[in-house]
Amino acid sequence: MIMKDYNNNGLVRPKKALGQHFLVDLNIARNIVNALSGDHDVVIEVGAGMGVLTQYLIEDQLDKLQVVEIDTESVEFLKNKFPMLEGHLIHGDFLKYDINGENAAVIGNFPYNISSQIFFQILKYRNNVSECVGMIQKEVAERIAAGPGSKTYGILSVLLQAWYDIEYLFTVHENVFNPPPKVKSAVIRLKRNNVKELGCDEKMFVTVVKQAFNQRRKTLRNSLRSMIPAEIIDNEIFNKRPEQLSVAEFVDLVKQLELLPH
Repeated sequence: MIMKDYNNNGLVRPKKALGQHFLVDLNIARNIVNALSGDHDVVIEVGAGMGVLTQYLIEDQLDKLQVVEIDTESVEFLKNKFPMLEGHLIHGDFLKYDINGENAAVIGNFPYNISSQIFFQILKYRNNVSECVGMIQKEVAERIAAGPGSKTYGILSVLLQAWYDIEYLFTVHENVFNPPPKVKSAVIRLKRNNVKELGCDEKMFVTVVKQAFNQRRKTLRNSLRSMIPAEIIDNEIFNKRPEQLSVAEFVDLVKQLELLPH
């Protein structure tokens, strides 16, 4: 065990970190790390902060570990706290990070204000990232894991579920943070499914999903009107709202749009 309790060992907390919410329950931290279920070629931690997850990743995954941290003061803090990270600590922005290999895992206490962007980055590298474990705001976790028919089912739900199997692992309550946030958190796991290709124009798939959910209260006939040829506009599927369609139904819809002249 690298740290028996969560303290700074005499180091000064980065100034930027003073306004953040720190996970202080080490059992939760260990459970997040243990949620990585596969044997990966590389394990990428996003936003290590003060290293509450990093300490356990060092124990289990040091030879494979890449720690990506954008904040300069946090990078210096981590260097001093964990000298064994030399060669494994990357000062940079994960949203601009190139993920190499075909069996990478991404893990982290994701900054809640950019968690959606992190998942879009994972989608971009879906052929490289075989698993992701992240702690995010509970509301966002529920949205990602939601199925058709749910009020929280949306853009991220469809796009991520097209390529990943999603598991909502556990809820993290406010009292395990210092200071406590105003919202609950949750840990989810994404595992790459067997889909190699959707069988439709994937750019059009993303466009259709986004346009449909950007007007989610409207039927598809209204939200997608500019994309629907007259030949199929009376099809029954266009009477539905986007949250009623499964991933497979969105794929089928895009196939129909592809086959007809515009």
